[in-house]
Amino acid sequence: MKSPAHVGRACSRVGCRSVAMMTLTYIYAESTAVVGPLATYSEPHAYDLCATHGERLKVPHGWNVIKQELTGNEPGPTDDDLMAIADAVREVGKRSEESPAVVGEDTSHASIGRRGHLRAVPS
Repeated sequence: MKSPAHVGRACSRVGCRSVAMMTLTYIYAESTAVVGPLATYSEPHAYDLCATHGERLKVPHGWNVIKQELTGNEPGPTDDDLMAIADAVREVGKRSEESPAVVGEDTSHASIGRRGHLRAVPS
């Protein structure tokens, strides 16, 4: 008989095979660790933790820990939250449109696309 399929994301702690129940994020500038409900998507700078490791969390001396209690029925973002995010994105878009273009920049390759340090060169 086959074992049941692994459901959900795994705990980020090495060697732990438990299912993640919460997400840990560090705010280095404020020396703070934030533990809250499991994030919708796995983020590269956040750590998914099982209940055991979330409760045992230790932080460096002088750091603060903010823990949101998990009830299991956390609502998603409200309409106001989504509108605030949309407004912030629009504001950043406006600023990038208003900034002057760099003088001497060759835009002939701009339509090809660039990703990180790699560039596609037309043949």
